[in-house]
Amino acid sequence: MSALAEALVDLDAIASNVRTIAAVTGTGLMAVVKADGFGHGAVQVARAALRAGATWLGVTSTTEALALRDAGVTAPTLSWLHGPDDDFGMLIKGGVDVGVSTTTHLHAVADAARLLGVPAMVQLKADTGLSRNGAAGDDWPELVGWARKYEREGGIRVRGVWSHLADADLPGAPALTRQVTTFEEALRTARSAGLDPELVHLANSAAALSAPRTRFDLCRIGIALYGVDPFGANGPGDFGLRAAMTLRTSVVNVKRVAAGTGVSYGPEHVTGAPTTLALLPLGYADGLPRAAGGSASVWLAGRRCPIVGRIAMDQCVVDAGDLPVTIGDPVVVFGPAEGDKHPPTVVEWARWADTNPHEILTGIGARVAREHLHGRARNS
Repeated sequence: MSALAEALVDLDAIASNVRTIAAVTGTGLMAVVKADGFGHGAVQVARAALRAGATWLGVTSTTEALALRDAGVTAPTLSWLHGPDDDFGMLIKGGVDVGVSTTTHLHAVADAARLLGVPAMVQLKADTGLSRNGAAGDDWPELVGWARKYEREGGIRVRGVWSHLADADLPGAPALTRQVTTFEEALRTARSAGLDPELVHLANSAAALSAPRTRFDLCRIGIALYGVDPFGANGPGDFGLRAAMTLRTSVVNVKRVAAGTGVSYGPEHVTGAPTTLALLPLGYADGLPRAAGGSASVWLAGRRCPIVGRIAMDQCVVDAGDLPVTIGDPVVVFGPAEGDKHPPTVVEWARWADTNPHEILTGIGARVAREHLHGRARNS
């Protein structure tokens, strides 16, 4: 490796996950590639997902949407998180659908469309219980009423109505049923106002895999696209998803130390016996959560070895015991199992840091080189 660390992204795993999920849902799929494809590379993931049958792409910002267009990705794309003063004209010219949650935003989109002389494609979002974006209560009839007015005038076309679930990763949660009912009511309101959306979507990864009532026309797949089971260890079953990322590095220093040796800052760890310490050039600036220090492990010399002491900004220390470790030895921080190699998973790293896999994946820093591969990334 020329870089101190690299993230290997298996694009065949991305494609496999698209096909696996599509076989379950029987609907169109929106591949969510926000946050640079959850750290995997938005353009590369988008292309792999589209080749495998995804029909839409999802992002959160104008910058993300236009980066796809600049890379030559022309597939239908929805961008859904904007300030009211965003440059909606750029999205309209790029053929990007705009997610709209307030009348303030809708007026701005309609104004941009009027200036361009080109209708804007919008998808109206209802807040059905997540209490983030989306229109709720009396704001929803007002939003759909204005949307219908602008649509009659030719300024916009309401292509979709959608919402987002709060706890679909908890199978059987009562809130899921309430949200679906609220969404169906919002959809009836929109249609009663004269809107005729061709796309209705509610399901995220968890709902797409487990809740048929949420699937409608399109399912938005985020974390499952990258091979992470959205339910964790207590889910309804093994869906056959393949982890797409392997994070690996190599040992840059080795030292044999005596019992009673302090390791890293504090020290919060003191060796209990003579042991070998291996230094890795990865730290919290690269995405290893500081909170995981003292709990996490890596795959080194054919087995899992614990990270000891505090994880620093640029490096961390592994206790290799009596293993014959030398400078340059490969290390897998997380990745899929392969043969007799069983490195930690991103789900385990999330548990060690008391967070979710999304944060681990999106936190992998810019100093970590990305390499996009076809075929399973080797845990070498």
